[in-house]
Amino acid sequence: MVQLPRWQRILILAILIIGGLYALPNFLPKSTLQDLPDWVPAEQVNLGLDLRGGSYMLLEVDLQSLDEDQLKDLAAKVNFALREAKLGFSNLGVRDGLVAFTLRDTGKVADATSVLKEALGNDVTITDLGGGGFTLGYGEKFLADYHDRVVNRAVEVLHLRIDPSGTKEPTIQRQGEVRILVQLPGEAIDPQVIKQTAKMTFRMVLEKVRPGVDPIPAGASILETKPDEKGQSQKLAVEDRVMVSGEDLTDAQLAFDQGAPVVSFRFNASGGKAFCDATRENVGRFFAIVLDKTVISYPRIKDAICGGAGIITGSFTQQEASNLALLLRSGALPAPLTIIEERTVGPGLGADSVEAGEAAAIAGVVLVVVFMGAMYGLFGVFANVALLANLGLLLGALTAMQATLTLPGIAGIALTMGMAVDANVLIFERMREEARNGRNPTLAIDSGYRRAMTTILDSNLTTLIAALLLYQFGTGPVKGFAVTLSIGIITSMFTAIMLTRWMVVAWLRRKKRAALPI
Repeated sequence: MVQLPRWQRILILAILIIGGLYALPNFLPKSTLQDLPDWVPAEQVNLGLDLRGGSYMLLEVDLQSLDEDQLKDLAAKVNFALREAKLGFSNLGVRDGLVAFTLRDTGKVADATSVLKEALGNDVTITDLGGGGFTLGYGEKFLADYHDRVVNRAVEVLHLRIDPSGTKEPTIQRQGEVRILVQLPGEAIDPQVIKQTAKMTFRMVLEKVRPGVDPIPAGASILETKPDEKGQSQKLAVEDRVMVSGEDLTDAQLAFDQGAPVVSFRFNASGGKAFCDATRENVGRFFAIVLDKTVISYPRIKDAICGGAGIITGSFTQQEASNLALLLRSGALPAPLTIIEERTVGPGLGADSVEAGEAAAIAGVVLVVVFMGAMYGLFGVFANVALLANLGLLLGALTAMQATLTLPGIAGIALTMGMAVDANVLIFERMREEARNGRNPTLAIDSGYRRAMTTILDSNLTTLIAALLLYQFGTGPVKGFAVTLSIGIITSMFTAIMLTRWMVVAWLRRKKRAALPI
């Protein structure tokens, strides 16, 4: 323990230099960071929402609404498939979580089953109830996998909507099975951008059906139009069958048509073909452009549109058209989102938290430094130097990893300061005990490090395991505390054992020592 190989000294020095370089930008004004040499890191520690201010939202994916819409889509597919096969049916609708209908000709049950299997695939379970009755639905495994994909897709879409340029560094992650946590430091989040599903579909209008007067045929719904400049809207009968889906859009941008804001869009190859076929087959009819459950435009098809592109008009303001283009570019949310919790943290509160955290950290360092110097003399000074180096390494590691520093993270740093000298206290007390037993300084130092090492490793390892579990199973502020605590344990082990030992060994080898200075 009183031998320190050359490679260990070089390694200790290299780690200190690297840690210092990464910590340095945090003590410089942001205006001077660009003037640093290229080989010097220029990043500062990433402050969390509670320190920097910003927006916090906890969202819940409405899977029940998703399942209802999915069954309605299934009913529309059943309606279209049976009509195409010229199989008569009645009472088609969604009942008790299943699509149900009755076949008029009970002698064509086998034909209907074959048609539906071919049209719907293997994911749909078709049940023959007898007497021409059928129910259709999705299995539990399919729904579980589908729900999981939906939540993951919602996280991806939120990333694209909140951070389209990829520079804002938001935190967007799943919380449990159906919830999503969104944090955006430094900025406010527009709830409309978050909540709007932005599911765009292109469907045909049933002009002969008068809403509120005529009965609604199977496979159709009554939808309202977007309010015009006078705030008035009207109701339209629209087919449930989707001619073209917004999922086939590849781009959407704000544009102007005769000075009015519009949204220009472009389809991929398959979407362009479907759009071309739909417009060719329905020349003269009204084509409804439906966003979520609102008809934002319903132009009459004058001719086939086969260029794979078009524009959406609808009495938009420039901001509305810009937001709609963003929503369409990022893609539709696969399910509606409900805001469970929402709050905005002002930068003033964050600044107060930083100042309070700095004051607490400085007070903690001063008290620890005074205590170690008073209790262990010169060796206490060595421990204090290692403590300051530990703070530098901890800050450098947080900066290098771009880990988010939160208010609980500052608490983790304060706790680390006490733990950083804990190992030295164990070692120094063991040295004292050995010195009292008559051992010379060399043997006392060697025995102090060797015999205290097991205790130090056990205590720090158990704390590290607890911190890792907090990170794995915790959320938000708990993770911030766990990150700083974990890094602090590792850096304090390095400085308390390696750096302090280097200084003690250097002191011991300068000349023969008769007694320990503790």
